[in-house]
Amino acid sequence: MKRSTMRWLATAASLLGMALGGAAHAQKKLVVYTANESTLNDLVFGSFKKETGIEVEPVAAGSGVLVRRLQAEKSRPLGDIIWGISRSLLETNKSLFEAYASKNKDATPAEYRDPNDLWIGNNLHLLVILQNTRLVPDGQGPKAWTDLLDPKWKGKVAFTDPANSGSAFATVTMLVDMWGGGDAGWKKVGELFRNLKVLNRSSLVFQGVGNGEYPLGISLEYAGPLWAKGGAPEKVVYPADGTTFSMEGVGIIKGGPNTDSARAFVDYINRKDVREMILKATFRRPTRADVDLTKLPGNMPPMSQVKLVKYDEEGWTAKRTKTLEKIKDVIQESR
Repeated sequence: MKRSTMRWLATAASLLGMALGGAAHAQKKLVVYTANESTLNDLVFGSFKKETGIEVEPVAAGSGVLVRRLQAEKSRPLGDIIWGISRSLLETNKSLFEAYASKNKDATPAEYRDPNDLWIGNNLHLLVILQNTRLVPDGQGPKAWTDLLDPKWKGKVAFTDPANSGSAFATVTMLVDMWGGGDAGWKKVGELFRNLKVLNRSSLVFQGVGNGEYPLGISLEYAGPLWAKGGAPEKVVYPADGTTFSMEGVGIIKGGPNTDSARAFVDYINRKDVREMILKATFRRPTRADVDLTKLPGNMPPMSQVKLVKYDEEGWTAKRTKTLEKIKDVIQESR
């Protein structure tokens, strides 16, 4: 073979190798539909990329917005992962997810994962009241959900639109049951909405309380210590009349363009050291049963010290669409 021919073949092989390598590198990508705020997204996506080399393209919005997008794209999915949405939303949309048994699933109690591995839980968020102690000093704020019915709080309590938030939906339906159920429960919820400032995203609630725009907010437990860590006068009120928790999780979108990367993310996000990293930085209670909260920052009480009420999550999930219509009517009537 002529030397020139050999050089040409070597060059061609090199270019082909570069092309294949570039294609492989281009495939190391992940599109994540995330309902989490930027603090958590930046932490996790940066750490995940550093470890795996997989570039993450986030699409951030409220959980309800993300689910509606997922439903609209079901014939041609553009995302690979949906992350940070409630069990209710995961369960009612599980036909859009691909089954995958995470390497770390055994550390997550069965109650926090789908029996067919269509989704797995990551966080447990207690539903709480947030208080800006500069605007409402300690001792002068609400101690229970019923305290929020006082007319003095009109327009001073931030809340997320339940159409855009799984945890807000859980809060409203929990209170309907707590306050007598049926017409009696809905009547009191209507009174509550007359005092609420309804916002489009969950992050606007705890940001608004932390920044002093609103004295109070109905939100998730982690937001209190997270903003307090940053110097905000924000504290968590665990309602004396009881509360429940909202589980958030992750699912692989069926037919997404980067399935291998999606599986790697599900394994990563549920790993013990990653859950501890997330708890230290963002104060999210893990679903994993082997993480010791007493040895980690945040001063969050164990579940045994929080008054929990029974919540019919399955029942409310089954009538979610009808209930959201009812909530919409209640909000409009309260304006």
